[in-house]
Amino acid sequence: MGLLPFYLFCGPELGEKNEAIEKLRIQARKKLGQLDEHLFYSFETPLSNVMDLLLNESLFASARFIVLNGAEQIKKKEDLELISSWIRSASNSVETASYFVLVTDENSCDKKLEDLIPKENKRVFWEMFENRKEQWVRDFFKKNGYLVSSEAVELILDLVENNTEALKTECSRFFLCFDKGHEITLENVHSLLTHNREESAFTLFDAMADDSANPKARLESSLEILNKLTLTKGASGVQLIAGLTYCFRRLQMWHEIFMKNPYPSDFDLKTKGFASKKAQSQYRKAASIWDSVDTSRICANLANTDMNLRQRGSFGEETALQLLIYSIVMKKGFPLQKWA
Repeated sequence: MGLLPFYLFCGPELGEKNEAIEKLRIQARKKLGQLDEHLFYSFETPLSNVMDLLLNESLFASARFIVLNGAEQIKKKEDLELISSWIRSASNSVETASYFVLVTDENSCDKKLEDLIPKENKRVFWEMFENRKEQWVRDFFKKNGYLVSSEAVELILDLVENNTEALKTECSRFFLCFDKGHEITLENVHSLLTHNREESAFTLFDAMADDSANPKARLESSLEILNKLTLTKGASGVQLIAGLTYCFRRLQMWHEIFMKNPYPSDFDLKTKGFASKKAQSQYRKAASIWDSVDTSRICANLANTDMNLRQRGSFGEETALQLLIYSIVMKKGFPLQKWA
């Protein structure tokens, strides 16, 4: 058997991390055929359930591809032993039929867990430093045939989340509006990203986290954005939930920062990915609406909805997403049946 297909992807850089997971998924399909895919969150699904899937063959596919978010929470002796048992089982097989990918937004995990993972299969996806972000934006426009002014770059970085996934999404909007060779100006950014901004999971989160509006108004604006997104060609409920999960995971991190230190410095916030004033304002507002317990409950609700959509496909997707938004905005993540 070759290198054990057991991976650990750490760090706050969402875009590059997702690209690496997708490359692994493609690699697994080429090597093993049809995949039985699962996405779990450690705060919501016991590790024993995940390991049962890994240790048992799939009836409906030739291999399993399992991603477990929240790997920083795997510390208990019994959990580490479960993983060790799977490693021994997989190592004794001629060909393992499962890929197991651990993911965390932290920069590392428990050392005993990391010691179980092949060195070659561990990566940390660091957030871009301040001095890299401007050049990344310039290079992205350049390779797509556009110029961009310094003022435009500065405003883009102030408006957009500091990860390449969000930056790619927002910067790509300009390519639909201007011909190649055009120089993106400050006025273009104001027009497209502030006055005429297309909707995304990030703008949906903004609407849900608008603490200047009452819950009913936030629900109305959120459902309006959701409706626009569901009418977009190629829109995916699973992708939308992935974006919202990223936002609420970041909110969890925000709460953790302030639990450790009620008065963090700008440097403390920047090291955790809250460099821009916009991001700080956004998560400060969100934290005033959902506390740490609410946020964990919402993340679990997102995970459940994600799993249900993957099992059912597109059938009933719009209704499921509407109920999800209602639960988050009006019930702070509690399942609706709890309030029936």
